[in-house]
Amino acid sequence: MSSPLAHAAPSAFEFGYTATGNLEQTLADPRVLAVFGFAGCPRPAADDPRFLCVPLQVHGTPMLEVWRSPSPVTHGHDGDVAWAHDGQVLFGALEIDEADLGIEAAATAAYARLARFLGECGYPHLLRTWNYLDAITEGEGDDERYRRFCVGRARGMHMLDETGLPAATCIGRHDGVRRLQVYWLCGRSAGQPLENPRQINPWHYPRQYGRQSPSFSRALLPPAASGLPLLQSGTAAIIGHASQHLEALPEQLRETLANLQSLIDVARQHRPSLAPAPGPGSLFKVYVRRAGDLGTVAALLRELPQPPPCLLLHAEVCRRELLVEIESLHG
Repeated sequence: MSSPLAHAAPSAFEFGYTATGNLEQTLADPRVLAVFGFAGCPRPAADDPRFLCVPLQVHGTPMLEVWRSPSPVTHGHDGDVAWAHDGQVLFGALEIDEADLGIEAAATAAYARLARFLGECGYPHLLRTWNYLDAITEGEGDDERYRRFCVGRARGMHMLDETGLPAATCIGRHDGVRRLQVYWLCGRSAGQPLENPRQINPWHYPRQYGRQSPSFSRALLPPAASGLPLLQSGTAAIIGHASQHLEALPEQLRETLANLQSLIDVARQHRPSLAPAPGPGSLFKVYVRRAGDLGTVAALLRELPQPPPCLLLHAEVCRRELLVEIESLHG
């Protein structure tokens, strides 16, 4: 499903996938804001704060994910935070070893550090976050690692208003490494959080999903000056607050796509210039729970009327019954 640097035009930003052999050439571009490798990927010859490896296995040809700004980028480190910015948008990344902390305390530490960084970096508005942790559904009831992550995240970002929550992804790795990876986009101006009329707002989830409801918005429409596309959170087959189509992969995928379309419809009420449906101007990152389902999901996505560029990853979705999750950048 991957294609060489197919990007989300006509956004001023370019987001896309390119071959892993292009890593050094890509990082030599002064407009590159961030590059992501995946399991088994090469690493740059020199330390570069714009590069992050997320150890999830790619289906098919190994690829890099590349974010390219319309403007030259400045980059560096602020202690344990790697950052790069173009004057409008800042990429930041942080990794915290759980060690003896556990995931709840690690999430608190990560988001408290993120909050401090936002207050100091000149880009105070959090637009989008990504979170990766090992064994996300390990544990029972409130001891499940994802539920404990949600508690820690909310504690760390307690100063953020529910009405201004970022779009987000939280996905489980299979590598056995107890290290929390968090990266984000933030801006000089605030974006507009969006909710899906087919779903309950995450922070209104009932108690059955844990002590702390998830702290994110279903999508976020960035400020126009940023040049960013519509940022769609990790999205799965959920209606209201309930998972749908248990053990039925094709039906879960269709429901997921319907939720993504619903968010596009909402976003176009505010920004009619957005494309009316996913297509070449979108970029999909697809997380598939069972390795044996990767080929099936790839084939089903190829059947879409206008298949977006896709990267498929073997990963663990945050509910055990959910088989697939998709995040999207939509121009």
